[in-house]
Amino acid sequence: MRLRLVEERTGEVPGMPELSQETERGRAVAPFGLAEVTGPSMVPTLHHGDQLLVRYGGAVRPGDVVVLRHPFQQDLLVVKRAVERREGGWWVLGDNPYAGGDSTDYGVVPEELILGTAWFRFRPVKAGQRSPLALLRWAVSAARPLLPDRSASRRLRAR
Repeated sequence: MRLRLVEERTGEVPGMPELSQETERGRAVAPFGLAEVTGPSMVPTLHHGDQLLVRYGGAVRPGDVVVLRHPFQQDLLVVKRAVERREGGWWVLGDNPYAGGDSTDYGVVPEELILGTAWFRFRPVKAGQRSPLALLRWAVSAARPLLPDRSASRRLRAR
């Protein structure tokens, strides 16, 4: 699942960050940022168009939803679930087993490529949602914290 940064940590124009590894590991101006999800690899947890509140730096725990630089294409940001710590970094997997693009394709992700953890998900209103019932359903489910899912971590580790 790819991400598009909505706002860089410095609060400047949207786009891919051109930040040094040192800045990415927690010495940024602001510790939080926004990102927009594109792609299906984290369905059902995250959907295309969801907005994420990301906390840069800090410790990663098994089950956390993390934002990282793709190991082979480092200008590409992706979001995956950190499943377990292995020698050399983190094993990360998408919640959608059919989408691919995770550690089963590129192996362990080095710690320095993990930028931060996603704390909160906001799902925008769809264009066709106008009925009161549809808006009520959206209001109940639109904003959710992204808590570490240890059961998902165990389930994904079994793949």
